[in-house]
Amino acid sequence: MDAFFASVEQRDNPDLRGKPVAVGSDSARGVIAAASYEAREFGVHSALASRIAVSRCPHLIFVPHRFSVYKEVSQQIRDVFGRYTDLIEPLSLDEAYLDISHAVGSWEEAISLAQNIKRDIREETQLTATAGVAAGKFLAKLASGLQKPDGLTVITPEEARAFLDALPIGKFHGVGPATSKKFTAIGIHTGGDLAKANRIDILRRFGKRGGFFHDIANNIDVRPVRPNRVRKSISAETTFSSNYDTFEALLPRLEPLAKKVFASLQRLNRTATGVVVKVKFSDHTIQTRQAKVAGVVTDEAQLLATAQMLLTQRIELRLPVRLLGVGVTGLNEPEQAREVKEGQTGFLF
Repeated sequence: MDAFFASVEQRDNPDLRGKPVAVGSDSARGVIAAASYEAREFGVHSALASRIAVSRCPHLIFVPHRFSVYKEVSQQIRDVFGRYTDLIEPLSLDEAYLDISHAVGSWEEAISLAQNIKRDIREETQLTATAGVAAGKFLAKLASGLQKPDGLTVITPEEARAFLDALPIGKFHGVGPATSKKFTAIGIHTGGDLAKANRIDILRRFGKRGGFFHDIANNIDVRPVRPNRVRKSISAETTFSSNYDTFEALLPRLEPLAKKVFASLQRLNRTATGVVVKVKFSDHTIQTRQAKVAGVVTDEAQLLATAQMLLTQRIELRLPVRLLGVGVTGLNEPEQAREVKEGQTGFLF
């Protein structure tokens, strides 16, 4: 979707149309959740601190988020997808992979199907979407970002290799600035450079992730679209209006976070085997600590006690803390919980 949260706000409030809009808070601690294309022209984007956004765009209009509305619209869009394929892998509220190979017999039909999806979304939500059509996830993801907003980019198998060869290494989805610097330091500037590199050397330097990027550069991407991706963690966090620099001040802030995480565990009918505590310091550096529990997390009190231990015994308060988070890891498969509860047997894939 194109500037999803901000576009929903502009759709629902005509006074915001054509103006630079940011979804988020303009407080000193605020962070931008989404920015309209008018705001992006000034360098305003998601995850940017609000104070920096205002310095770049003094006439920026802030609107509070309405996540319940965004979820409703997201479901409308998901319903549109479901008319064309059952193989839908959501990445977020506004992005998903669709496998349409069973529904089309040619690239012309695939393009037509993408156009139909875009049309249906616009007619039913008054919002625009951008699509990328390709023979694998990596290329489809890249294609979907090339002609925003309201675009459609197709990369056929015949075009794939030339596209990958010319692609700057920093544009590979999943290659961040630090990894990009490491690649360029050994003379790898494009996908073509990476494709010709020695795979063993890439694995030695970059590990399994390097092997994945080497495959992608050689147009090898066999990852299937997974309709029901299993959630592997649950977390909750809060950014403080003022920093805290003692455990005594931080400990009371753990309880509501633990309560929220445990409530999510119960709602999803999941169990967890680990607890995580995250702190972000005043210099924006992050420290996380985690611990396994005996068996599984059984109640909120156990979750809170483990989080308290991690905070007080394994976190060093070297600077004041601006953000605190609690999470659980090692989630079981949803089907496992249901089978144990119902006493049924079956196959897990």
